Amino acid sequence: MKKIALFADVQNIYYTCRQAYGRQFDYQALLRRVGAGGEIVAATAYAIDRDDEKQKKFQNALRQIGFAIKLKPYIQRGDGSAKGDWDVGITIDVLEAAADVDIVVLLSGDGDFDMLLRKIRQDYKVRAEVYGVPALTAHSLIDAASLYHRIDEDLLL
Repeated sequence: MKKIALFADVQNIYYTCRQAYGRQFDYQALLRRVGAGGEIVAATAYAIDRDDEKQKKFQNALRQIGFAIKLKPYIQRGDGSAKGDWDVGITIDVLEAAADVDIVVLLSGDGDFDMLLRKIRQDYKVRAEVYGVPALTAHSLIDAASLYHRIDEDLLL
């Protein structure tokens, strides 16, 4: 049985699903679909902590279905802009996991991960799959993946 590690860029998927469909992503459906291809040995969701009750409920729901949650504080800058992305953290975790699994699944449309996917495919010979919203997934990320899965009706609430 194939070993699978799943990495979910929560902010990216929240905003792209909302923008493209006006709907929420179905993480439970994702786990079912990915789990049909092997054993999910790790599922990690990366989110921003705004100390908000609605977010805490969502994060607890993710924990209950099997995700480990990693939180980073939301940072509001003096100029009004905000910061809170997990690109480096996700990259480190994917690189660490790639040596021990057969398949890495990335839930994100962020083109910043294209080099990461190329590296793990080349150096670790793992399959790198991406789930993303078609209109909002970077072409470079799609090209870097072994397999690209479109997020559409069957993965939305």
